[in-house]
Amino acid sequence: MLEGKNINLRIVEKDDLIIIKEWTNNLHIDGEYSPILQETIKDLEKLYDNLKEGKWYFIEKKDEIKIGFILHMLSGSVVPGIGYAIIPSERGKGYGTEAVKIVIDYIFLSKNIVRITAKTHPDNIASQKVLKKAGFKKEGILRKEMFFRGKWNDSALYSILREEWEGPKILLK
Repeated sequence: MLEGKNINLRIVEKDDLIIIKEWTNNLHIDGEYSPILQETIKDLEKLYDNLKEGKWYFIEKKDEIKIGFILHMLSGSVVPGIGYAIIPSERGKGYGTEAVKIVIDYIFLSKNIVRITAKTHPDNIASQKVLKKAGFKKEGILRKEMFFRGKWNDSALYSILREEWEGPKILLK
């Protein structure tokens, strides 16, 4: 488990995918800036198995209530990327920022990685604030990069470099 001040990150096990399935298939969890997904357990197992060196974590409050998830993908020479979602009732409380900081610390402390990326919809101001507070810098806009909700959408690309990382700010146990 990776421990922060207000939250912990606990690795998602295959048996936990039923919770991810419930959240993924709920249109209110990811919000208006995410694709409409309807995933089966088999779909999620395939994604889980293909993470290779990446990890998928539940974001849990200190009382172990699950409030979201965060994942990082690592694969060979590909730049690692992160993605996250917080349930609507827990947004705006700093949990997303803390989760991103914990994952950044984990990646930079455990892997010989020089850069981590994240993408978000250009209109998703809340997600952009999370990334900026965690030290990410906006690199630009990827035009018509993702198809969802019936149209092609742009993505805002963010990254943090190892030399920009200010070192661990959380407890790693």
